[in-house]
Order: sequence, then C-alpha cells, then structure tokens
Amino acid sequence: MAAIFYAGDSTVKFNKIDSYPQTGISQAMLLFLKDGVAMRSFAQNGRSTKSFIDEGRLDGIAREIGEGDFLFIQFGHNDEKDDPERHTDPETTFPENLMKFIQTARDKGAYPVLITPIARRLFDEKGNFRPGSHGPYPEAIRETGRRAGVPVIDLTAITEGYLAELGDIASKAYFMWPKDNTHLKPEGAVLMADFLCRELEKLGEPYSGLLASRAFQEENKGLDVS
Repeated sequence: MAAIFYAGDSTVKFNKIDSYPQTGISQAMLLFLKDGVAMRSFAQNGRSTKSFIDEGRLDGIAREIGEGDFLFIQFGHNDEKDDPERHTDPETTFPENLMKFIQTARDKGAYPVLITPIARRLFDEKGNFRPGSHGPYPEAIRETGRRAGVPVIDLTAITEGYLAELGDIASKAYFMWPKDNTHLKPEGAVLMADFLCRELEKLGEPYSGLLASRAFQEENKGLDVS
C-alpha cells in the first residue's frame, strides 16, 4: 500500500518523548490513516525549503519514495526567517525550491501535495486574532500549486479562521503556550491533522483513499471541529 512522505518543519515533525508534549502533524495523522498506509516523516525542527534541500533530506526522500506514494510538502515558518542558512525569497527561491520537491515526487511517480503553514497563535491586547503571521509565503505556495497543477491544502486560511473564532483563551490548549505560540500539543496536532484530512477527503481519489472511515467519528462527533 502507498506511503506518505512528509517534508516539513517542527510543526510537522514526528516527536519523541524527550520533546513531549510537543507533537507534530505527521504524528497525529496516524489516527486518520487507513491500515497499511505508512507515514514516513522526514520533517525536522527549524528547517526551511533551503536548509532541507541543502542538508540532503530531499535526496533521502528521493531514494525511498516510489510510484503511487505521496509527498506532502509543508514549509514557511523558517523560510521567512532572516537567516542566510534558511531564508528564501517568496517570489523567487521559495517557489523554485517547492518545484524541486514537486519534481522529485513526479520523477518517482508519486503524488505531490502542497500544504500552507499553520497559523501562529497571535492575539492583540484586546484578544483579537492577528492574521498574516506568514506574510506572502502562503500565497507563494498557492500560486506554485496553480502553476504546477498540484493540489494545495490551505492550512493557513483554515487555521486563521478557526483561531479567530476560537479566541485567545480557548486556543491556548492546543499550542505549547506559554512556552510559545507556534508548536502544538497533542490536542493541537490532532486538530490540525483533522483539518488536513478533511481537505484530503474533498480532493477525492487517490488522496481520500489514504484515510480511515469517519463513520464512528461522524456518529459520535468526537473530533468534529468544523
């Protein structure tokens, strides 16, 4: 059966007990996958598209990914940082790097999926959510997807809308607050994975075929966050 190869940063990473309770989306996705679908998480803390490629991590994916597999590509948090080892330009080097990921998948007969970064949990002194924490990077991902004919799951838009509705106080339960407002606790990772998998369902086959049945969930509303 197919495998998901997930490239990304610390919001995606499959964490171990030494960083608990920090949890990545690739971990939580296991709850939603059909039996037999493997999760191969290559995500690492602090990586941008540039550093991920420079360190040979994309080459590592290329050696293992095969026909019918999926490459999930989720970056932005670190590409936007003012660091020469990680920074990319949203109009040039960032989309160019995204295309390298896409081409790697296509060369191997795999399905690339672009995913915009989750929103940071940022509120002003009046408790109003502050959108736009990733600047032009989410739109660069959307545009790359349009040009390349690749599905884009817009977690930025989804999570910005959700956090604005949820509010400052309630949203703290999902993030590593008060340590930070970027990384996720287990509950937050499950929430974000649920958003992601609902979008995969909307895409239809072959993407929806990765997922376990939601019959129990819809009956009991245990994870209904829509």
